[in-house]
Amino acid sequence: MSHSLAGEPPSAGRRAAPLTTAVYSATEWDLLTTLPGRVLVAAASPGPGRPPRDVTAGLVGLDALAAGRASDSDLVRAVVAAIYARHDGATAAVGGPTGPADLPPACRAAVRVLRRRADPADSAAYRQWVESVAVRVCRTGVPDPTDRRFLERLGDALGLRGR
Repeated sequence: MSHSLAGEPPSAGRRAAPLTTAVYSATEWDLLTTLPGRVLVAAASPGPGRPPRDVTAGLVGLDALAAGRASDSDLVRAVVAAIYARHDGATAAVGGPTGPADLPPACRAAVRVLRRRADPADSAAYRQWVESVAVRVCRTGVPDPTDRRFLERLGDALGLRGR
């Protein structure tokens, strides 16, 4: 029986190893594999006007990242596998700042990479999954208008809102 990159048996109808990851340069792959974690950190971090978060928010965010293992998208599953495969601390070091203001440019860069290289369905699945990480983290606390604005800006930068 073949196993996925995450070490689990593939679900019916899924390939064991995504064939799509080879089309990305090392820089592009680093962007795609670090962006979900950067989104989690930014969503969980207090900022000007944003409520403080507790450990629960981080755990919810990690759970949202892990939920990508069950995605129908080869790309999302490959990104999750790459995130979990990192043992060298690279996740924290690669990709630069993680503040909310730094995310829109990184998200727009990821969208450009996905437009050039990804299957449209994989692109949509990846962008929606990344947004879902932030949504789940922001929903762990008391609803706050600054969280809503953060999520709106994130969705815009990921190309998930009509222009």
